[in-house]
Amino acid sequence: MKRKQRTQHDFTRLSAIFFGSIVGLLAGAVVSTFRLAIEHLLKLMQSLYGWFGQNPLWLIPWALLLVAIAVLIGHWTKQTPMIKGSGIPQVEGQLAGELDYAWWPVLWKKFVSGILGIGAGLFLGREGPSIQLGGTVAQGVAEGFRFKGSQRRLLIAGGAAAGLSAAFNAPIASTLFILEEVYHNFSTLVWLTSLTSAVVANFVSNEVFGLTPVLHITYQSALPLRYYGLLLLLGIGLGLLGYVYQWATLNGASWYAKITWLPKHLDGIIPFLLVIPIGLLWPVALGGGNGMIVLFAKHTPLLLPLIGYFILRFCFSTISYSSGLPGGIFLPILALGALLGAIGARLFVAVGWLPQIYVANLIIYAMAGYFAGISKAPFTAILLITEMVGTLHHLMPLAVVAIVAYITVDVLGGAPIYEAMLEQMVKPAQAKDVGPTDRIEFAVNEGTDLVGKQVRDIVWPTGSLLVSVRRGERAVIPHGDTILRAGDMLVIFTYQNNRAYVRQQLTHLNDSSGQLPD
Repeated sequence: MKRKQRTQHDFTRLSAIFFGSIVGLLAGAVVSTFRLAIEHLLKLMQSLYGWFGQNPLWLIPWALLLVAIAVLIGHWTKQTPMIKGSGIPQVEGQLAGELDYAWWPVLWKKFVSGILGIGAGLFLGREGPSIQLGGTVAQGVAEGFRFKGSQRRLLIAGGAAAGLSAAFNAPIASTLFILEEVYHNFSTLVWLTSLTSAVVANFVSNEVFGLTPVLHITYQSALPLRYYGLLLLLGIGLGLLGYVYQWATLNGASWYAKITWLPKHLDGIIPFLLVIPIGLLWPVALGGGNGMIVLFAKHTPLLLPLIGYFILRFCFSTISYSSGLPGGIFLPILALGALLGAIGARLFVAVGWLPQIYVANLIIYAMAGYFAGISKAPFTAILLITEMVGTLHHLMPLAVVAIVAYITVDVLGGAPIYEAMLEQMVKPAQAKDVGPTDRIEFAVNEGTDLVGKQVRDIVWPTGSLLVSVRRGERAVIPHGDTILRAGDMLVIFTYQNNRAYVRQQLTHLNDSSGQLPD
């Protein structure tokens, strides 16, 4: 019998690769088109604002056109609220079972409105929308193949990784971001599907945009170890300002709520009008900021202009995002990090602590640090900047800055930005004991009260059944005496409509006292 079992073939992983490739191909094509349209439209905007400077009377019809676009997008966001903002919290909520939506309206409305808003020069990123576009394409593929439950979630995770990969040409970091920040699941099928989709999407994107990294920054020499003390100062500063950015982004919508004379779905009119003077005075700053990052790394402005650009981008990116317009904060965070790196480098050079040749180095490191602090995803930040810049020579300083910035935000009480956004979108779920069955995979964290407890001593959420405990490659059939260990992956069966409730309750158990809330 044992020999017969060994000759049986398991095609589960092969199936994951096959469907991951389909999702990666389709998502890569959609997101590459999205990215290409935005880049061409931004170039047109920069030229157009130069022409407006010589023909100011045309600014009146231009302002009316931008208002009309804002009204159109506002109408779409009112019809389909899931297209608002980044899109990453929406995908995370889908994978957690906390929300869902029809894929086709979100796909085309997010696509068109993202091009119009980001292409018009607003300080919004294309990466968050790209993740949602990829996940939504995958949702459509799952519907076509009639996939439900875990099969559907696998494709959505793969599509999200494919979307980010096509936007940044960074397949490894894109896969890790989905595992670390969005899905919170490192099982074999999840990473295999996500990595396959990301690699295929990256291939499609490379065919369109070439092999040059998105943020190809030239530098003269690697940073010597004697300057690593400056990285500690840089990381602390990035963490402090990263916490401020979290606060401003999470509270921006409440500031718009105080504007009572404008319907909420038309808040986008404000950034669409404010972008006009920015385009006239600082056209290089338009858009998400990748062009500005590369330009300033080659020709770094002086200290005061850098501070001015940082204040401008910080304020207007918050205004743009908080309006509810479709667009993300991923690339704007990297642009702010690059500006902070340039500011820090200029300060260190001015006081004689750093030679001029290492300014570009600190710009690279600060992007990773700022993103690591705000997203609280340091591994993704390190790999992302490594892939986007196109060299492995910065791994050590990237790690130092990312860890210091992460710890600084953590000490201040900052939460992962995308999880905090999702919490603002969803309400506490209620137990539901109807519908088809589904499964949840949940990791036991080190340092929580779940560790060392027997299964019988845990008050499990209503409607849930613990069926397996995975420890590495070994599966343990649980019973009342089974003691949970850090790193265990709990496999729990529940009703499909009950997934959100069970996950929220398990998260509370895993993060605090091990008792359910009243």
